[in-house]
Amino acid sequence: MSSPAQGGPSVPKEKEKKGLGKVLSRMKTVLKKADPSRRLSTFGGSRGGPSTAAPASTQGVVSSEPAVPEPVVATEKPDPVGSTRVPRSQIFAERAKKLGELYGLELKPSDWHSSEGHALRVEKPIRMRVHRKCHLCETSFGLGKECPKCKHTRCKSCPRIPLKRTEAEREASRIKRAAYLKERAENPPIIPDWNPIEKKIVLTRPAKTGGQDLVHKKPRQRVRRTCCQCEKLFAGGHKACEACTHTRCTDCPREPSKKDRYPYGYPGDALGTKSAHYECPSCKKIFQSVPAEEAECTYCSHKSTSCKRQTPRKVDPDPDPEVWKSLQAKLAEMNIK
Repeated sequence: MSSPAQGGPSVPKEKEKKGLGKVLSRMKTVLKKADPSRRLSTFGGSRGGPSTAAPASTQGVVSSEPAVPEPVVATEKPDPVGSTRVPRSQIFAERAKKLGELYGLELKPSDWHSSEGHALRVEKPIRMRVHRKCHLCETSFGLGKECPKCKHTRCKSCPRIPLKRTEAEREASRIKRAAYLKERAENPPIIPDWNPIEKKIVLTRPAKTGGQDLVHKKPRQRVRRTCCQCEKLFAGGHKACEACTHTRCTDCPREPSKKDRYPYGYPGDALGTKSAHYECPSCKKIFQSVPAEEAECTYCSHKSTSCKRQTPRKVDPDPDPEVWKSLQAKLAEMNIK
């Protein structure tokens, strides 16, 4: 009887083939885009595959010498068609020149980050986006020649945007461009010599007495408030009279007065007792009461204690009827309705 193999448990052939095929498929995927020379050096054989005709005396013997990979020669990719090599220093110099002409900046080569090596530059003609519209439904065409809305095939009747220029227009454009370049070369732009930091200009005038110079200041209107009790001026920024401790109210006169904008008093004032403005609940009109406690409407003679007193605030004045009439007359002459 034959004894079983001493190498461990046996593996079915189907599973062994399946696992080996899986490994080979993965190796093909990894080495699909690899260099052929590296692939040959990895497997240690020729393009046709590893050598299987080994001598009988050397079968089963593992060589102790490591496999030496073949040297890979780096091939330089050719430049694309229509491209030229331009030094980066030349590109930076052109940019610095344009910035100097436009903004007056002065850039030195030491300010550039890196200007070593070359760059590929492809010269392409200037193109303009051209749109076509369907002459039936006025819908813009897409990339195709069929209208996306009415399925009309693009024809010569479909307008082109922009319109195609004639030869005379092209020649006029070339002449205008040449004249502009000639004028720019003869009269280059002037680089401004100014400091971007704004300086505050102070206008002064010598004093007549020979002392300190007089400084021009923006004219400001001085507002004075007089106390309605003792007729003393209020101190600047104070709402209480220093003479009689009276709190500034709506009865205290203001100089200059602005009764057209503040007919009910100035903001921040207390309510006075000499005069007041109320809104009549009957006729909805605003009337003035003197003294403030007697609320009797001057329009309908209505007396009530529920009349609402108007608080100090700014009010836009009513339009002048004479100005309104003159405006209507001018519009009538122009036949504007």
